[in-house]
Amino acid sequence: MSRKIRYGMVGGGRGAFIGAVHRIAAAMDQQIELVCGAFSSDPERSRASGADFFLPQERCYGTFEEMIKGEAMLPASKRMDFVAIVTPNHMHFPPAKMALENGFHVLSDKPATLNLAQAKKLAEIVKKTGRLYGLTHNYTGYPLVKEARDMVRDGKLGKIRKVVVEYPQGWLATRLEATGQKQASWRTDPKRSGAAGSMGDIGTHAENLAEYISGLQIAELAADITSFVKGRKLDDDGNVLLRFKGGAKGVLHCSQISVGEENNLNIRVYGEKGGIEWHQKEPNTMLVKWLDQPMQVFRTANGYLGANAKAASRTPPAHPEGYLEAFANIYKNFANHIRAKMDGRKLAKNDPALDYPKIEDGVRGMAFIEAVVKSSKKNAAWTKLDV
Repeated sequence: MSRKIRYGMVGGGRGAFIGAVHRIAAAMDQQIELVCGAFSSDPERSRASGADFFLPQERCYGTFEEMIKGEAMLPASKRMDFVAIVTPNHMHFPPAKMALENGFHVLSDKPATLNLAQAKKLAEIVKKTGRLYGLTHNYTGYPLVKEARDMVRDGKLGKIRKVVVEYPQGWLATRLEATGQKQASWRTDPKRSGAAGSMGDIGTHAENLAEYISGLQIAELAADITSFVKGRKLDDDGNVLLRFKGGAKGVLHCSQISVGEENNLNIRVYGEKGGIEWHQKEPNTMLVKWLDQPMQVFRTANGYLGANAKAASRTPPAHPEGYLEAFANIYKNFANHIRAKMDGRKLAKNDPALDYPKIEDGVRGMAFIEAVVKSSKKNAAWTKLDV
């Protein structure tokens, strides 16, 4: 297929944060183009936002329903191929469901849905329609994260024993939502964010990263979540003990009231023979520690890295790559999978085009959230994930 993959966006208009990130990521490899959108719940703002992106007026829709119906009526040579959903959590499921049922693939911001019941229903729809569904757990797109995962898969660290993953922020250390700040307002509102605050927003990133690198699934957990800021309805801090299938143990901490912290996501994974340490604030470096050898320092884009890490790198060593490039790797792989599907090509199990978070990851993320909330209400009782 000798054309770009076309997409429409739901959300992400004027005043939004993550929509711009998605658009930059989608455009980075020049394989994908934005052709339409319903960029706001306000039809006028949606159309004005579309004009900002120089889209034709007739492709700037007032609602996502209007967009999906309108695009489905266009000839195949013009209509969008997939929908990117970049709305608050409560508006992830409705457009995803409608898009899939009308023949469009979906790439959604995380978490997948507002609750676990919706996520399980969405998984059924994905299976029934045969459409592709991706989730932007973008931290899995970093080259050295892929290298860490492959080292674990190849048995270089031995059997995994322990996973420690942290995601502290400090931006919600005060009641910012009371000022009308848009990002704080919806993330602290149960009707729009769901059952969890910090755990749903960034705790799911930590959960997904831990499972992605270790190759293990969380079986049960014991959680203690807190709303430290007076008047806040959802958690802004949490600590979780993890038990993985296979016997490994773990610790997960996330916080949005850790004063002075930015997006300090980091992870350490320890096996019988070695361990890795990676920090999102310095994503082009990974420490590899051995039982009987000196510590090694791995750097992005070097020739000694494996094929997957190399494929995820865009610039020579020491030219920094970061958040946007990792996000772009999710879009690139998703688009390549769409292209293969359109061409009728069956991809090998290890093809990079298959390396992006899918609906199964979305269900696990929602099961994690619900288990955390349930456990914390029971004084950190051990709670199994309902998957």
